Amino acid sequence: MAWNEPGGNKDPWGGGNRGNNDGPPDLDEALKNLQKTLGGLFGGKKAGNTGGSSGGTSGFGWTLVALALIAFLLIYGFLGAGIVNEQERAVVLRLGVYNQTLQPGFRWNPPLIDKVYPVNVTKVRQWSTSEQMLTKDLNIVDIKLSVQYIISDAQEFVLRVRDPESSLKQATNSALRHVAGSTLMHDILTEGRERVAYEIQDRLQAYLNAYQTGISVEKVNIEDSNPPREVQDAFDDVIKAREDEERYKNQAQTYANGILPEARGAAQRVIEEATAYKEQVIAKAEGEAKRFEYLLNEYKKAPEVTRQRLYLDAVEDVMSNASKVLVDVEGGNNMLYLPLDKIVNTSQQATSRGLSSSEMDQVVNDVMDQLRREAAINSRRREGR
Repeated sequence: MAWNEPGGNKDPWGGGNRGNNDGPPDLDEALKNLQKTLGGLFGGKKAGNTGGSSGGTSGFGWTLVALALIAFLLIYGFLGAGIVNEQERAVVLRLGVYNQTLQPGFRWNPPLIDKVYPVNVTKVRQWSTSEQMLTKDLNIVDIKLSVQYIISDAQEFVLRVRDPESSLKQATNSALRHVAGSTLMHDILTEGRERVAYEIQDRLQAYLNAYQTGISVEKVNIEDSNPPREVQDAFDDVIKAREDEERYKNQAQTYANGILPEARGAAQRVIEEATAYKEQVIAKAEGEAKRFEYLLNEYKKAPEVTRQRLYLDAVEDVMSNASKVLVDVEGGNNMLYLPLDKIVNTSQQATSRGLSSSEMDQVVNDVMDQLRREAAINSRRREGR
């Protein structure tokens, strides 16, 4: 039977039986019950409820408070837990004041009371810059360098300086300006770059230590250094000329290294020869002096014999080197000339041609006959005169 059929009183919204418990609860009634419950939780008055119903509502409220408190503690504890990694150090501020620096491992710090600043102390950071600097000899040079650094002290890095990395940049520029201003341009551009980098690193570390930034500089690299673009061509010519100068110096040094030992050896050889000649001359002079003394003694003993002996020795020495012989024939007016040099030459030529001894004798005889004929002819000419 339909709900709107007569006699049924079947209103689906319970309009006709709201005083009974058969239909769904009234919305207004449900809202009133909720208002009473919340009023009981927060200590409000419960309108229209007394006795047993008031005690049940109060117990339910305390249970919710305990659950809320437990949930709050769990969330609070979870938010304060954390892990410090192996490469990190954690700086803890408690109520804004430095408390401690945590090492790697598990940590728990109360939220809203402690503030934790983890810092990576093993990561190598790098910062690069490119600047134009005035050198000691009043030239301008473009320098590009990079700084590799780590954070060595987490407490100083977090607390001592407001912006440590900004301080690093400013300190790097200051150190670069100081070192470049005290170095010649040639040294910065060529073989002095490494030394300049070391000087910048030392000075930069001194600045950072004075500022207490907690930064340790690992290395400073001068990646590039060039003159300004406007004078690049002229500078290249200067560099080329200096390279040529060094090359010629090296070539000259190589030549000197090769020639000097030889010259020293030759000089030493000449000195030794001169020394030997000196000793030879001295020894010969001493020998001649002793020989003269010996002859003087002999001369004193037998003057005539010694004089004759000296004369014969002198004539023998002279005649032994002469190639021509003159023979004085006793009782004659002419002196016979013997060309021994021609005879010797003829003998040598015959020997070279392979003549026998008999042929040689024949040649000598022919020469002697020819000489006799010439001597006779000359004699007749002088007699005819």
